[in-house]
Amino acid sequence: MPRVNVSWIITVLAVELATLSAAHAHSCHEVKTAFQVRQIGQLKWVPETPATDVDLSICKHAGPSCCTRRMEESYRAAVLRDTTQNIRSYSFELKYQISAHVAAFQDTFQSLITFSQNHLTSLFETTYSSLMSPISPHIGSLFTDLSRFLQGTGNVSVETAVHSFFDSLFPLVHTRIVNPGMAGSIGEDSYNGNQLGDCLRMTRQDINPFGPHPKVMADTLASALRAGRVLSLAFGMGFKVMNVTETVELSKECTRALVRMHYCSHCRGLTLIRACSGYCLNVMRGCLASLSELHNPWRQYVTVLQDLTHIVAGAHNLELALLGIKGQVEEAILYAQLHGPRLTATVDKVCGHSSNVSSTTVKMFPPTSVTPPPANSSQDVPGADKIGMLAHLHREFTGYISRFKSFFSILPETLCEGEMGIDEPTCWSGDDVVKSYTARVVGNGVHAQRLNPEVRVRGADPVLMDVKNRLELFNMEIQEVMPGVGHRESWDERGSGESSGECDDEDGCEGSGESVVSPPLTEAGVSKNAVKVSFHDLPITQNKSSSGASLSMASFNIIILALALHWPLI
Repeated sequence: MPRVNVSWIITVLAVELATLSAAHAHSCHEVKTAFQVRQIGQLKWVPETPATDVDLSICKHAGPSCCTRRMEESYRAAVLRDTTQNIRSYSFELKYQISAHVAAFQDTFQSLITFSQNHLTSLFETTYSSLMSPISPHIGSLFTDLSRFLQGTGNVSVETAVHSFFDSLFPLVHTRIVNPGMAGSIGEDSYNGNQLGDCLRMTRQDINPFGPHPKVMADTLASALRAGRVLSLAFGMGFKVMNVTETVELSKECTRALVRMHYCSHCRGLTLIRACSGYCLNVMRGCLASLSELHNPWRQYVTVLQDLTHIVAGAHNLELALLGIKGQVEEAILYAQLHGPRLTATVDKVCGHSSNVSSTTVKMFPPTSVTPPPANSSQDVPGADKIGMLAHLHREFTGYISRFKSFFSILPETLCEGEMGIDEPTCWSGDDVVKSYTARVVGNGVHAQRLNPEVRVRGADPVLMDVKNRLELFNMEIQEVMPGVGHRESWDERGSGESSGECDDEDGCEGSGESVVSPPLTEAGVSKNAVKVSFHDLPITQNKSSSGASLSMASFNIIILALALHWPLI
């Protein structure tokens, strides 16, 4: 049996393995596959084998490369496309939650308006049927104005809408209820288009036929609806912020850094290696430096939203105000009936019309209850199913939005999470394969990027700085109109009786051990001295006459609001 030369066999195998390894090393097949799978560009731009002395501007290194200048341009377009898409995908949930709850709150507002309108209409249909036909359009106008005010559309005043309704109601009550014979003697249109009707409308507030009820109703509605209107405007501001941030442009320096992080390893045939975590953070924090500047005003804005939803829903404040309209109108008419002789005498003096119709004793109708029906009532009235819905929306929205308070500060980390390998022994540093990234990892914001080794940040993005300034101004104006709103954590967090004890400098909670006392919320959380606030193109007009609510109604609302602060909504 011939003797086998083992050393010769080993030598042959080593040569063959080296040949195969060299052939593999000098192939760009994997790069071409990745180029195709990621839809970066045309395959003909990828060489078959690595080349030397390639004219590259970003992925420069000594040695052969699988990249060309044309591929670099395609990589640049790909990182812009993919990074922008990733930012939008992460912001989609936040934008969706705002959108969904805007629709839910507006739908509930409108349902309550409809329910309250039907409630008032039923009063005239069943108790004062002689007034139903002429007063119907004025009921519609009143609730249209209230709806527009809640939606934040138009320069509508609640007080003006309420007083206009009572101005139109006075001629009808005087000629058909207090003096029921007058309507027949001077015609069906006695309240409209004649001297007496015009005089009664213009002098109603001076004659005061309805006692304190119009003012109480106006003040109560203005106080309760104002928080709803501000909430609607605040949702609109959130939409503006998200729309602008979704269209933010990445700088040239950022794009170059993204190409180095994502694709320069491909030029060496390394298509599967992941970027080092610290390296990725430096790149993304540099790219999103201006976006991170929105963190503080956005965090405060979220707290504003939480406080506003609490005020709107707390103690059923808005619901009670709207459902109390019927009772206030009925008591106003009863007041005019009770003071009929004095009222008639005053009208004769003021309007110069001496009625030849003797006052008739009129049946007095007791006021109906204004207690809202329970949410599970079987009452077949449009909007009845929305009673209590605001409290549910408040709890749900607060739970969702609290997760996004730090959205802009953690966005770089969120984007990097999808790029990181898990427990991999090596990673890509932008220049080479390393065991760990040794450069300094910078913080968030434009100022911190002075020390960023990966991305040169020349300055803040003027578009995003304008958004930041507008958001800060919006928060400040909200707090001026509604003292106490936005100065604290959400009501639900405060009511839990627990403190996480977690705090970091990035959240701006230095000195958190000190007690911060915020200005107290007035009734319904509204400052009664505020006259006008303009949120840029979203004006809010408020009248000064919102301080005259009756003691009984004001005390009731304050007691309910106080209870809401101590017990969570059910």
